[in-house]
Amino acid sequence: MTLKLKARILCGEEIAMGPGKADLLDAIDREGSITKAGRAMGMSYRRAWMLVDAMNRCWAAPLVEAAAGGAKGGGARLTDGGREVLAAYRALEAAIAKAAHEDEATLARLVRTEPLPANP
Repeated sequence: MTLKLKARILCGEEIAMGPGKADLLDAIDREGSITKAGRAMGMSYRRAWMLVDAMNRCWAAPLVEAAAGGAKGGGARLTDGGREVLAAYRALEAAIAKAAHEDEATLARLVRTEPLPANP
């Protein structure tokens, strides 16, 4: 059995950062566009934009800056704060993975391979 732990950072009830949002930030950084990043991840522009909007509303400063399209093309980029949050989140993921690996034998021994059926 392999433990799969995922870190989520909440802002109220909103997920401010999680694995998918971190991957989206990486894709925006790589692609230079919310549209292209969403496409690369198999999601619609609307879904990608909604995730970016949620992140920008949850952190002290926006993580992504976007410029409208048009003749000059527009685009998006991570802010310095976005790079800082992404780096800190990736470090947290690495620490969690290390801790999971260290405790894997104990937890794997205690967890079921499949859940019991739900009670009606």
